[in-house]
Parts: sequence; C-alpha cells; structure tokens
Amino acid sequence: MLYMLLCYNNETEVMGWTQEQDDAVMGRLSVVHDRLVAQGKLGPSGRLQGTSSAKTLVKGETPFVIDGPFAETKEQFLGFYVLDVADMDEALGIARELGVANPGGAYEVRPMRLYLPGAIAAE
Repeated sequence: MLYMLLCYNNETEVMGWTQEQDDAVMGRLSVVHDRLVAQGKLGPSGRLQGTSSAKTLVKGETPFVIDGPFAETKEQFLGFYVLDVADMDEALGIARELGVANPGGAYEVRPMRLYLPGAIAAE
C-alpha cells in the first residue's frame, strides 16, 4: 500500500542550519533512506525550497495567484516521501525512525492512491 509522508518543520530554523548541521541531519536520514531503498519501500522523495519561492493558485470563480504557501502556520511543508509498505503501522514506524534522525516538526502520514491516467490502480 502506498503512503505519503509529509514533512513539516520550522522553516526559519531549518533554513538557518549551518552546512555542517544540515550535512549531519542528511547523513542520519541517508541511513534510513538507503535501507528503505534496498527494501524497495521508498519511492520518490523531495526536499522543498523555502516558502518565499512558492506561489499559490487560489481556485474559485476568478482564480488568482498569491506569493508564498496557502496557509500561514508555525511549521511549513518542507518535503515528502512516498512509501510502499504493508500498512499504516509500518508507515508510522518509518516516520518515527526518520523523526529520530531529524528531530523537530512533524510527519503527516496519509494513505494515497497512484493516479495514472487511463490505468486502473488496485486499492
């Protein structure tokens, strides 16, 4: 089953890390990433640029574009993982493991469906 793991953290804090601090966190995360890739459980993942580079299309009768993310929150959406694991418990276990490697913030874990136009995906 596919799960999306959404990464939230305080952008000011994370973007303020020194190169050494960032390298240390990424090194700890790589240990988990490498194991999950070897097990065939980690799909695409990404680290987003800062929210100051974002634009949001606000939908409606007259759509318009605003600078920055949609919501004003304490913690920002900074990255994501796609996991292919047995169930929610396994996905939460991976989130806990990643949380030890990269403390602070939160991970939102949500079941997802793969959307391929014209294809029928198993649920």
